[in-house]
Amino acid sequence: MSRRAALLLVVGFWAAIYLPSLGFFEIKGEEGRRILPGMAMLESGNYLVPQVGGEDYFRKPPLINWLVAASFKISGVRNEWTARAPSVLCVLAVAIAFVTVARRSLGPTGSLIAALVWLTNVGILQKGRLIEIEALYVSLCALAVIFWLSWWREGRSPWLIWIIPSIFLGLGWLAKGPVHLFFFYAVVLGVLWQTRQWRLLWHPAHFLGIALMLGIFAAWAIPFLNANESSKVVNKWSTQFRGRVTGEIFTFSVWITVLPRAIAYLLPWVLFIPLIRFNRWKEAVDAQTARGLLWGAAVPLVVVSLMPGAAPRYSLPSVPAFCWLMGMALAENAFAQPKWLSWSNGAGWLGWPGGPAFRRLASLFLTLALVAGLIGYPLAAIYSKQRQKVKNIADKINGVVPATETLYAVDPNYQPFFFYMHSPVKYVSTVEELPAETRYFLVRPVAQSDAEQATKWAPRRAHSILRVKDYRDQTVIVFVVNGA
Repeated sequence: MSRRAALLLVVGFWAAIYLPSLGFFEIKGEEGRRILPGMAMLESGNYLVPQVGGEDYFRKPPLINWLVAASFKISGVRNEWTARAPSVLCVLAVAIAFVTVARRSLGPTGSLIAALVWLTNVGILQKGRLIEIEALYVSLCALAVIFWLSWWREGRSPWLIWIIPSIFLGLGWLAKGPVHLFFFYAVVLGVLWQTRQWRLLWHPAHFLGIALMLGIFAAWAIPFLNANESSKVVNKWSTQFRGRVTGEIFTFSVWITVLPRAIAYLLPWVLFIPLIRFNRWKEAVDAQTARGLLWGAAVPLVVVSLMPGAAPRYSLPSVPAFCWLMGMALAENAFAQPKWLSWSNGAGWLGWPGGPAFRRLASLFLTLALVAGLIGYPLAAIYSKQRQKVKNIADKINGVVPATETLYAVDPNYQPFFFYMHSPVKYVSTVEELPAETRYFLVRPVAQSDAEQATKWAPRRAHSILRVKDYRDQTVIVFVVNGA
């Protein structure tokens, strides 16, 4: 298949799977923590310190918030579709990198297969349609792996091999911190160990790449620490990392399921792994690379999944190495021939070798992914409309607060429904900080008595007009200041 045909096929698959109903689902999970800081950045002009509910947000670097803000700014529209656009575009960027950058080293067929495996594994299907950190974080790690492996296999200059991937690794720091380095270097060490090319690690380009990677992160981190109490920020980061490693909130029944669920993210293609036979590669270096990739994908997946505070999504950066391995194996038909699988010679589906039964199985996986995108997601969106958990709260508040009025939020904590508010929202810490021109404001129950007893608007008073409880059992109370 030509480069153009492969590119069109990949883009078509991506569009069919990731774009239908992208904006029909209300925001869920941690999406609000990625969207609200982006909105606050556009309103305040402060792109250095992310904020949630008017409070500085120290837990994650701001790259995802910057992308959300850029999407809203460029499109001029603020909705679920434009909020999630950065995630699906990151997924597309990796698929395109497979069929372009990796084409020479993986071959036309292998690079196409790797791209399709990337687009259709459960982990990327689940996270790639949400504006959560994983889609961005894993994609940046994937780009680093693709560029490094492609140029290493092509025998390019070490300066090219190390410098370009380091840019993506540095951006990965700005997305979620340094954990992706464990997955990237597992791949690097795995293939260098199997091919006995350790000298590449000690090339000056590698150390320059590390410096570049750290410099990208430092360009944000140093001004950020200077703008805040650095000890508080560092303590927050260290506490979060320690909690993941030590499992401060540890539940055995949850922990024991993490590894199986992490492996399930690689479905359906992980079912082919037990059938791989390294002696079926024609070139010894290909078999060595494949072994290195298997180790590079499996070891970090298992190690990270067995941490006491782990979650299945933490292992997603192992997906790129797995996709490359599947591209190599499927292109070369490097599999055992079990009796239960009818095998025959001849050209296979999409041009790779294999018998009819094997082609039907691979075709079935791709067809199911297309059905999920074209039919499954729209049907799920219809069902989701009937079970809204966030947007219905905003609808109730929008019903009592005119869109022309400013709604002041008093120490609101994290409230994802602010994304759907029609009126401008401004944050204050206490009822005493509300300005004299306040007409509408909301508080949590802890500040209800302060709002009811406030005399700063005398002879006018604040009266509650709405009390709502969300799916997290959190309550907010809306007040209006008038003379009644």
